[in-house]
Amino acid sequence: MSRVSPPQPQPQSQRLRFYRQPQAWLWAFWKFTRPHTIIGTSLSVWGLFGMAAAIAPGLPSGLAVVRLVGLAWLACLAGNVYIVGLNQLEDIAIDRVNKPHLPLASGEFARQDGRWLVAITGALALIAAAIGGPWLLTTVGISLVIGSAYSLPPIRLKRHPFWASFCILAVRGAVVNLGLFLHYSQGLGLNAGIPAHVWVLTGFVLIFSIAIAIFKDIPDIEGDKRYGIRTLSVALGQRTVFNIARGVLTICYAGVALAAPWLTLVNRPLLVVAHLLVLGLFWWLSLRVEGFKGGASPRQTMSYPAFYQFIWKLFFIEYVMFPLICWLG
Repeated sequence: MSRVSPPQPQPQSQRLRFYRQPQAWLWAFWKFTRPHTIIGTSLSVWGLFGMAAAIAPGLPSGLAVVRLVGLAWLACLAGNVYIVGLNQLEDIAIDRVNKPHLPLASGEFARQDGRWLVAITGALALIAAAIGGPWLLTTVGISLVIGSAYSLPPIRLKRHPFWASFCILAVRGAVVNLGLFLHYSQGLGLNAGIPAHVWVLTGFVLIFSIAIAIFKDIPDIEGDKRYGIRTLSVALGQRTVFNIARGVLTICYAGVALAAPWLTLVNRPLLVVAHLLVLGLFWWLSLRVEGFKGGASPRQTMSYPAFYQFIWKLFFIEYVMFPLICWLG
């Protein structure tokens, strides 16, 4: 993987201001939100609503549904921006090596801009969640606490591979899936607890989040070494960690297929076939990743950033597949 020279911060006069350059500012803000996480959060909010609605005795009025899902969406999106923004605030020097395109690292936003954005989105997340109800407030509150512990010193859990993975899988896996489903269950009048297929999705996302955490750090080895972030890639080497992450995702998809015979309220044949097909596609592309390919010709190679975005697309697809499989059950 090629090395990128870190850019120098821009002079204060060249930093973006919304009233001067609204289009450029909005584009920088979009990068600040880490769009792949925004898409993943949005799909989880709507996908879990679809799973709850599939087993609900009936839906409330349209306005009530908009309020139920809209507040959850707003709170989770704002919380997402708070967490990724806080991480960028604490990692400006590291990101100048690993992710120089991010607005704080490139100098498009000043540090004070980042602080304001983080403060506003954190407050907005808590206000929207409090209006939404106790389950939503619990979900968002726990997520913000874990996200803060991930980035902020002196705790800064991202320095430790196990705890860094724990933060990501706890929020993306257990907290979001179970918390949002309970929020929707209360709003839709469900009293049956958490059904088995929601537990399976939660387990899937837990394991998948471990893989995302591992894949995320593989190209960042130079900056992590320089600033003492001891990731698995730093400790074990990129190729070994790539194979570990590939094995984790294999367990993830195979586990769902093996659990299918014990599930109700889902289309079990479709569940098995869909997950095995996606697993096959994942392996086919993983053998073509530049630097890790297994015999692919140069014309068949895939860059690591493109492959990492593909991993996130698999995460997105799951929140489309699972509700569909529930509705067809």
